[in-house]
Amino acid sequence: MKQTLILGNIITMDEKRPHARAAIVKDGVFSFIGSAEEAKKLADPDAKVLDYGENFIYPGFLEAHSHGYLAGERAIGQADLTKAGLTTDYAKYREIIKEFIEKNPDREMYMAAGWNENDEKVTKAYLDEICPDKPLIMNTGGGHSMLLNTKALEWAGIDKEYAKKYSADEVHVDENGEPDGYICEAPVFEVMPKVPKTLENAKKYLLAWQDIALKNGYTAVADAGVEIVYPEATKAYYELEQEGKLKMRTYAYLKVAENAEDPKAEIAHVVADRAKYSNEYFHVIGVKTFLDGVVEAHTAWQLKEYVDQPGYHGLERFNKHDKMVELITAADAEGLSVHVHSIGDGASRFMLDCVEEAEKITGDRDQRNIMAHLQYVTAEDIKRMAETGTTPAVPPLWSGRESGAYNMEVDYVGKELADNAYPIKSFYDAGANVVFHSDYPVSPMMSIRDSIYMAEKRAFPKTYGFEGNTERNIDQAITREQSLRALTINVARQWHQEDRLGSIEFGKIANMTVYDCDFLHDDIEKIPEANLIATIIDGEEAYRA
Repeated sequence: MKQTLILGNIITMDEKRPHARAAIVKDGVFSFIGSAEEAKKLADPDAKVLDYGENFIYPGFLEAHSHGYLAGERAIGQADLTKAGLTTDYAKYREIIKEFIEKNPDREMYMAAGWNENDEKVTKAYLDEICPDKPLIMNTGGGHSMLLNTKALEWAGIDKEYAKKYSADEVHVDENGEPDGYICEAPVFEVMPKVPKTLENAKKYLLAWQDIALKNGYTAVADAGVEIVYPEATKAYYELEQEGKLKMRTYAYLKVAENAEDPKAEIAHVVADRAKYSNEYFHVIGVKTFLDGVVEAHTAWQLKEYVDQPGYHGLERFNKHDKMVELITAADAEGLSVHVHSIGDGASRFMLDCVEEAEKITGDRDQRNIMAHLQYVTAEDIKRMAETGTTPAVPPLWSGRESGAYNMEVDYVGKELADNAYPIKSFYDAGANVVFHSDYPVSPMMSIRDSIYMAEKRAFPKTYGFEGNTERNIDQAITREQSLRALTINVARQWHQEDRLGSIEFGKIANMTVYDCDFLHDDIEKIPEANLIATIIDGEEAYRA
């Protein structure tokens, strides 16, 4: 196969050779890393040359927690409420939805996503006014709650009897016990799979997601809960790979039920799908489940009671200790990791108790289970995460203090917790394998450059347009080298792929991302303005700016 000669300022993330000026790629892997002079001597006369001059070449960036189908669906199949910005603007939301309905008059139902909640109460009437004759669902950006109009409630079968099966925090009702249109957690995850979908649309959505990720500099991603929205998403990935359309590698965690009566059966199902669908560009490596919800919906599982709801500690979605221990041990026996959504400190405490017990059974401290988000976690449990080899997947993009969301957080859980949210440095100090995630599109922000900036500054870049000081919890700031590791080699370790991905080394897959910025040494205020030059997969440009 023809060689490719890569030239530029190469930051390898290899401690033995941190910098280089050239690399040679053969058969999709690195066959040489070193000086430009030596590389030109070793390269074949007809080698293809990718010369990036004085631009900076990094190992291909890796996304530790995202949602592929949902990203594509929101990008091309739904009304995108993120156009209203990061703050809540209910009037703007209605304008966006009305415009989407006008452009798609033949649809039988409508979906909108990207809604940011505040403490303003909205009900089905808010949507009925703009869409009284067809089902309309407005999903939050976080995906843990939604608002349905009257027709959507009828379509979904959400009535007074349905509401009685759930708590008032999951199905909100009016003074007559009738659902008012707002639902959270389990009911949401019952509704989403009912929305009409097709395999062909799923494939379009996944390709749209691939384009989004490549244009943001990512060369491989983790899909955390592949079938959460569409049960056939695994098949869609498989068919796309068979058709030769997947460029970006996806490491998949398949959804398992919370508090499942038979965890071994859940794992057996995942193992069967792994055998059926896993290949090079879509590969099943674990299972995903939810421990709790989110603070803005009052469903994060807290150790302390909610300030505004005395006696209430949030929603415990997966809270059966013995079942979680059984799930972890059954997954370990099959070489799978367990990846959990954990927002509140109560959720992380529960999970670590289960991991510790499971490790006594398995004797395995290298299962590399993952806890994602970690908005609140105690110092004691941070230490336990490192001791158990549990990977903290953290979101630096969420670490800044935006006044609306922050004030709501203070009202719900108190100022002390709000001020100390989203630790990162403490995980590093404890010796954990820290990885970054965006949770895209649950969070509309996905940015390598902003992740690096916010991990150091613990504040939003000026480009976000927020007024005043947005800094939060500055003692959790980390170095830029630590950030680069959390975007490359550490994620490869999360996936048990550190011998193939995450650094520019001889024999590894030739994935690279090229920027016009030195993320290690340039002025920190320059980083949010960095430009992506190219995303390279298997030694070939998959995206060129």
